[in-house]
Amino acid sequence: MQIYKVGGAVRDRLLGLPVTDVDWVVVGATTEEMLAQGYRPVGADFPVFLHPRTGEEYALARTERKSGRGYGGFTFHASPDVTLEEDLIRRDLTINAMAEDEQHDLTDPYHGQRDLEERILRHVSPAFAEDPLRVLRVARFAARYAGLGFTVAPETLKLMRQLSESGELEALTAERSWKEISRALMEDQPQVFIQVLRDCGALNVLMPEVDALFGVPQPEAHHPEIDTGLHTLSVLEQSARHKQPLTVRWACLLHDLGKGLTPEEEWPRHIAHEHTGLKLIKAVNERFKAPKDCQELALLVGKYHTHGHRALELKASTLLELLQSFDVYRRPQRFEEFIVACEMDARGRKGLEQRSYPQADYLRGAANVARGVAVQPLLEKGFKGPELGEALKRERLKALKAYKENA
Repeated sequence: MQIYKVGGAVRDRLLGLPVTDVDWVVVGATTEEMLAQGYRPVGADFPVFLHPRTGEEYALARTERKSGRGYGGFTFHASPDVTLEEDLIRRDLTINAMAEDEQHDLTDPYHGQRDLEERILRHVSPAFAEDPLRVLRVARFAARYAGLGFTVAPETLKLMRQLSESGELEALTAERSWKEISRALMEDQPQVFIQVLRDCGALNVLMPEVDALFGVPQPEAHHPEIDTGLHTLSVLEQSARHKQPLTVRWACLLHDLGKGLTPEEEWPRHIAHEHTGLKLIKAVNERFKAPKDCQELALLVGKYHTHGHRALELKASTLLELLQSFDVYRRPQRFEEFIVACEMDARGRKGLEQRSYPQADYLRGAANVARGVAVQPLLEKGFKGPELGEALKRERLKALKAYKENA
C-alpha cells in the first residue's frame, strides 16, 4: 500500500498558497485492507474512505470509462493493480494531476509543474471532453488564478468549445452546475469565469440571458464602457473587489438582463428594462435552483436598482414603498445587500470605479427613520388591525418627509 497526496494540495503548495483541503490516493490496496486499518467508507460510486483519526478523504486509485451522458455517466474500476499514473490521467488539468509521497517527492507524469510555471490551464488527456462539468471547473480555476497570470490553453479552450456545442452541458444537473457557479462567483475575479464561459460558447448554453447582453449598447453618458455585457463583468468585478457575499454577486450578474430584450431600434435606451428583466431573472434562478436568498435579492435588485440610483430624487411616498417592498423592519440585511448591489452597479462603469455613492448612506438613513417610528403610541390611541397598519404607514411617511427635507 502506497499513499500519495494529490490534486489541489500539491498544486497550491507549489504555488506557495495556503493548503486548505488535502486529498489522498491509495495505490496497491483493497477495500478490505482499508477497512481492516480502521478507515470508514463514504463513497457510494467508488471506494473513498475517511481516515480514522484526521477524517481526511483517502480514495483507492481508479480508472474510469465513459458510459453515458453528463457528469455521472462513468463506470469506475478500482483495484490494487491500478497505477498512480493511471489514476492521475483521469483528472481534469495537468496542474491537478500531480502527486507527492511522504518525503515530498513529486510524481508529475503530465508536466503539471511546467504548466504551473508557465501559468497555463491545460487538460491532461482527450478524456477531458467526456465530462461536461469540467467546462465550468476550468472557468472557475481561471477565475481563481487570473491574478497570478493563468490563462486557458488554446487546445483546452477548443475542447471546451466542442463540449459546449455537443449538447453535453445540458445533461448537467442544476445542483452540480450551481455548486460550480456559486464557488466561481466567490473567487477573486469572478468576471473571468463568465468571460471564459463566453469564450468557449458555454455561456450561451448555460445562461443565454447573460450572453445576450454582449454587444448591446447603453447611453455613453451613464455608461462610458457602452457595452452592457462588459458593464455586467465590471459590476461583478467590483462586487468581488469589495468582498461582497454570494447573494450580492449573483444579483450583480443578473441585474440588467432586461436590456437584452430591448428592440434594436430603441438602443441605446432601455426603457422599463427593470420590469422586462424580471421574467429572465426568474428563469435563471429556477434553472440553477439558486438558494432562496439569492433568488429573492436578484429579483429585488433587478426591479429596483434604478430606484437606488435615483434615491435622492424619490418622493417620500416612493421611498416608503421601496422600504416596504424590502420589509426593512424584519429583513434589514436584505436591504443592506440591495444598497451595496446598487453601489457595485454604479462603480462598474469604465473610469467611474472610485466614484462616491451618496445614495447608500441616504437609503440607510431612510431605513433607520422608518424603523424608528414607534408602534406603542398608536396602540395607546386605540389603533388595531388594518387601521394600525395604515396609521403606522402615515407616521412613517411623515417621518420620511421630514428626513427628506433635512437631508
